Amino acid sequence: MSANTIDNKTLCKMFLAGAKNLEANKEYINDLNVFPVPDGDTGTNMTMTIMSAAKEVSELPENADMNVIAKAISSGSLRGARGNSGVILSQLCRGFCKVIRDVKEIDKECLAIACEKAVESAYKAVMKPKEGTILTVAKGACERAIELSEEPELSLDECMDEIITYAKEVLERTPEMLPVLKQAGVVDSGGQGLIEFLLGAQKAFRGEEIDFSIDPSMATPNRVKVNSLAADTSDIKYGYCTEFIIMTEKVFNVKHEKDFKEYLESIGDSIVLVADDDLVKVHVHTNDPGLAIQRALTYGSLSNMKIDNMRLEHQEKLFKEGAVIEAAEESQQTEHKDVGFISVSIGAGLNAIFKDLGVDRIIEGGQTMNPSTDDILSAINGVNADTIFLFPNNKNIIMAANQAKSMVQDKQVIVIPTVNIPQGISAIIGYTPGLTPEENEKTMTEEMGAVSTGQVTYAVRDTEIDGMTIHENDIMGIGDKGMLAVGTDIQDTTIQMIEKMLEDSDAELISIYYGADVEKADAEALCEKVGAAYPDCDVELQLGGQPVYYYVVSVE
Repeated sequence: MSANTIDNKTLCKMFLAGAKNLEANKEYINDLNVFPVPDGDTGTNMTMTIMSAAKEVSELPENADMNVIAKAISSGSLRGARGNSGVILSQLCRGFCKVIRDVKEIDKECLAIACEKAVESAYKAVMKPKEGTILTVAKGACERAIELSEEPELSLDECMDEIITYAKEVLERTPEMLPVLKQAGVVDSGGQGLIEFLLGAQKAFRGEEIDFSIDPSMATPNRVKVNSLAADTSDIKYGYCTEFIIMTEKVFNVKHEKDFKEYLESIGDSIVLVADDDLVKVHVHTNDPGLAIQRALTYGSLSNMKIDNMRLEHQEKLFKEGAVIEAAEESQQTEHKDVGFISVSIGAGLNAIFKDLGVDRIIEGGQTMNPSTDDILSAINGVNADTIFLFPNNKNIIMAANQAKSMVQDKQVIVIPTVNIPQGISAIIGYTPGLTPEENEKTMTEEMGAVSTGQVTYAVRDTEIDGMTIHENDIMGIGDKGMLAVGTDIQDTTIQMIEKMLEDSDAELISIYYGADVEKADAEALCEKVGAAYPDCDVELQLGGQPVYYYVVSVE
């Protein structure tokens, strides 16, 4: 390699360094979330996406050529992509790799062409591209790369420096392009993530000393998929052995330790909780590891996460002893169906509702736990049906669902673009046997559009949105199109939110799903108040069990 080219070995180092730098700054990127909710996950999604590719790159032989490296980057990022930002990042990688796979070394001209292809691929992946996002930052970097490729006196390092400098300038202008960013006082989080990746790659090109080791856990999410097994595991009360370490970022005193332990006791047993300086070691047996993880995230970031399915281990033990065990998942795969259903969900109550509605596979995930393209592909492969309807139930999962759909050849996959749980429930109820898949797609899409949704959670920082001043720990009621209510009391704020949702509405049904952090008695009291305030509406109360959001409310 000369000072003006990138060879295969340097490319590997640059990619791994970029991934490491993105991972190191993921919490800062998460904090740039427009809404100050405790589920800002752009940094996490981009990190998990890039680490999926980095894991494949780190396992390549030292003499791997450019084509092999390009394939590892492209395949790893595509399958590991999660969240809109992750899918866009994977498409940037994919487009870039289409150009570099055919060369031995990357020079300024090749870099410019690869950047152009990367941006083209990313824009094509987004149905309605918005300026002021990661796309805009990537396009700015590309335009500068093309300009500089025509200046022979500049070295490749100087070009990189100017490309990143200009990309930063574009990033700083994103609030002027998207009013919602300006209102929240932040730059685009996805664009910031791209900058962090580029900065890390530049350091490696310059030969700076960097730890290139990749933690495999960063490429593999600890998500539990809901799959009922036929073997008798009734003697195991709590099925998942869950362990992790909290790296506390706020004060974790005796009261916090007591409260967290009591919460773990409410969802499991066999609890070990040891607080040591700025680390908290946790062990719990539970049926919903996501709940333990979500609560732990309120205290800091997590590491050394490990989830074992004790029921599955029990079944494997029986199998080895000669017992004939069939998993319901396996039998479901062999029993052919005309139509199957897959839904993304989180929380025991919501999972049960989807199962009762006939969903074949539930992909555990949602806020803060966006499933990857590969997770969705695995679920699709697990349903033996000619046509599969897929319900993402989160606007940040739709792109990954469509990316998975594009990778399936032997089945018709129809993604119903549901952006929340109530829309998913309404859409599934709208399915009509006897109609063609296309007719049902139209019907279900219409049904989901008839639902208005509100979600109640707490603020993680001070800000001002939609003309409302919000302070850290305030309670917020967020509707489909923005902030509806802000207060200090969960019940009062929820009622204010519902009042806003019903303005100029002839709704007949109000459905309330209460979360993991809400007592049943409190939810019932809220339901009574809502019923008394709106006697012309039917009011239904359901256990959702969802983390992060105290209440999810739908009006239709």
